[in-house]
Amino acid sequence: MTAGSGVIAGSGVIAGSGVAAGGIPSRGRPYTVARALLRPLWNSLPRRALVTGAVLGLLFAGIPRLFSLQLDTWAGLNLLRAAALTFALGLAFLLDDPARHITAAVPTRRPVRVGLRVALVAPSAVLWWTAALFLIPEQARPPVGAVTLEAAATALLAPAAAAVMVRFTNRAEPGGAVGVGLLVTAVLAHLLLPERWTLFPAPSAPRWEGAHQTWAVVLVAAALAGAWSCAEPLRRWRPAAFAHR
Repeated sequence: MTAGSGVIAGSGVIAGSGVAAGGIPSRGRPYTVARALLRPLWNSLPRRALVTGAVLGLLFAGIPRLFSLQLDTWAGLNLLRAAALTFALGLAFLLDDPARHITAAVPTRRPVRVGLRVALVAPSAVLWWTAALFLIPEQARPPVGAVTLEAAATALLAPAAAAVMVRFTNRAEPGGAVGVGLLVTAVLAHLLLPERWTLFPAPSAPRWEGAHQTWAVVLVAAALAGAWSCAEPLRRWRPAAFAHR
């Protein structure tokens, strides 16, 4: 049967065919398996969360045009940061799969399934960010490369944290916890980090270059953590705090 992420569990592989029940190949060339998974994975994406995050993010970026406001670069930068964070909150739900525990035995490995989910969303994310940038008036638009680095790191942090939670806990839907954690972390980082360590400086601040070097480290660390967490564990390990949840 097909459930949750669209992968197959239960009836197994049709003898001698190399095809799992429901038409998902159990072996063969990787692109054949990926192509067979695309439709069920697309149908299982958490569209409500993704669309809500995208729409609210564009509303933040579109405030100057909606209200005909004349803003400076600092205000435009903060609107783009708010838009990127809102979009990332939607991405926190990308790996949610209510049927995860009944589709544990699947013919395709977790990195393939997670990679395809990310690949399905990535083009839309690029188009979304391009639209967000153009919604900010040119005179208020901050340096595009630097703010894009911030947005990319923020966006990648959400699914990477969800992947870590999926690997080390028993949660089938980590999006809510990851979203709350990401929002709290962003607020605390903005309020509590001293000026010399801030991740959210103004374009004219001395910390601007150093902050974006830190953002680059965050981006790479999130990518590595997410990729490592997608590997199939040899055996299940969970912190004691989650053992009875």
